[in-house]
Amino acid sequence: MKRKIFLVCALLVLSVAVFAQEAVTAETAAATASIWKYFAAALAVGISCIAGGIAVARIGAAAMGAMSENADISGKALPFAGLAEGICLWGFLVALLILIL
Repeated sequence: MKRKIFLVCALLVLSVAVFAQEAVTAETAAATASIWKYFAAALAVGISCIAGGIAVARIGAAAMGAMSENADISGKALPFAGLAEGICLWGFLVALLILIL
């Protein structure tokens, strides 16, 4: 499955050069750079939020299982869930820096 996704993404990226027909001017170069900037920002936020969701799901399941055996460790599991949610925040900050700079 991962291989198929990689091949589709690679085909999509390589097909951009096939359909380019007009000469590159300064205006088109700036517009293309702007498009890639927004694409990179969206990719940074999307991947980090998906990874954060997966991490919170696994940590939450493990924490609930541990708390069912010993209720005293509920305070110890909370920081780990917060660290996993921080992945989404870092993705947002990277996207913000991409858009600003």
